Amino acid sequence: MTKFQAEIDVMPKKEILDPQGKAVTGSMKNLGLSEIQNIRIGKHISLEIEAANAEIAHAKVDEACKNLLANLIMESYSFKIEQI
Repeated sequence: MTKFQAEIDVMPKKEILDPQGKAVTGSMKNLGLSEIQNIRIGKHISLEIEAANAEIAHAKVDEACKNLLANLIMESYSFKIEQI
């Protein structure tokens, strides 16, 4: 078995309102950083997985994202896997 590191980003879908991102965008204006706009806030997940190969690791991480780590109705996800 080989160990892999997965770095997963889960973000609200573009068509979904992001109240936390809107609040932070508004705060940027208060800080004099009005050139920073359209902030979207999501989550970053890091995990390790043991698998026979990279393809199996990829499939397992994809399954974890679809079934637990992301709410596919409101969120999208992407990830990268590296052998460690």
